[in-house]
Amino acid sequence: MINRIDQRNILEIPGKLLSALLGGVFLVMISPLFVSAAELAKPEPVPRNADGSVIISGDPSDFVGIWVPDYRDRGPRFNFDEVRMKPWAKGLYDARQTHDLEPHARCKASGAVRQLLTPYGVEIVDIPELQRLYIFDIGGPHTWREIYMDGRSHPTDFEPNNYGHSIGWWEGDTLVIDSIGYNTEFWFERRGLPHTEQAHVIEYYTRTERDNMEYRFVLQDPMTYYSNVEGSVHLRWSGDAELFEYVCQQSNYAPDLMVNQDGMAVGRTSPIAP
Repeated sequence: MINRIDQRNILEIPGKLLSALLGGVFLVMISPLFVSAAELAKPEPVPRNADGSVIISGDPSDFVGIWVPDYRDRGPRFNFDEVRMKPWAKGLYDARQTHDLEPHARCKASGAVRQLLTPYGVEIVDIPELQRLYIFDIGGPHTWREIYMDGRSHPTDFEPNNYGHSIGWWEGDTLVIDSIGYNTEFWFERRGLPHTEQAHVIEYYTRTERDNMEYRFVLQDPMTYYSNVEGSVHLRWSGDAELFEYVCQQSNYAPDLMVNQDGMAVGRTSPIAP
């Protein structure tokens, strides 16, 4: 009996050894595959100019490309419960929740964070030779913002408009844009936060990786809020997309939807687009 047990154990040893050896060979063979997958998943670094500065527009290897919002956030990320509106502003905000009359959907240009919150994204064009930076809408009204990068300050006499007056500069790897002079013909973001012509917006664009950029804003409007409103949006680089032809509200259907208490269309600025 003892001899049979010993013989069986002796016969099992080569099998166990063979399994161990084969397992080791298998791990050695597939380990490069795991390394390659990890390397492929590693984010690409931020593209930079020869002087080391961040390229905000795209990538030298890309002829096209746009920045699109991460719609998993459903708009800017901020704690809405902490937004302290003044009574008139809260009333206006509540009224905006009862209809779909946002001006952006009626071809009105929308400044600040609202410009970024479209499914088509935006194209950012930096022209150092002109000391200008432009942010183009892809959809919607197909308009653009002009940001002065030449060190100027805001004018003292400025007629408010949808995009306001913007000046910009770099703080390390972050593009900072300071804007005033907004009118009230647009919503600050998709949910309808109100603002007045006293609104002062500071935006921070930080490209963290080749395909990712964090956008943060601070809205100062003491006529509307008891404290600053701050939020952020995650933008993703879409290298296979570009600006395309876009007709906003073809045949001008929107005025039929924008009516006042008397049933008359309001907000129409031209026979072509409302």
